[in-house]
Amino acid sequence: QVQLVESGGGLVQPGGSLRLSCTVPRDKYTVNTMGWYRQAPGNQRELVASITNGGSTNYGDSVQGRFTIWRVNAKNTMYLLMNTLKPEDTAVYYCKADLQWGKKQAVYWGQGTQVTVSS
Repeated sequence: QVQLVESGGGLVQPGGSLRLSCTVPRDKYTVNTMGWYRQAPGNQRELVASITNGGSTNYGDSVQGRFTIWRVNAKNTMYLLMNTLKPEDTAVYYCKADLQWGKKQAVYWGQGTQVTVSS
């Protein structure tokens, strides 16, 4: 079992910023696409942003222009900088990583980190 380690959630006022990070422990696999998803109470889990190991990014419509995703492949770590936060960004944020061992692939999720945007 691969344990993804997330950090950086918390409480922030509207208009503020937070940075999340997610690290995949180093082992004998390749880390392909990584991404951040979020789930608010009563809502389905939705894509926030994703990034391939080549650096190609994809953003959800609601965060485009406010959030930035990047990764440091040498550290197996992905980051999400969230600017101009809004109350509707409040949710549990989950890290997702697509791992590959030869021809075998598997998807792993982090435990989630709470982000609350409130005055």
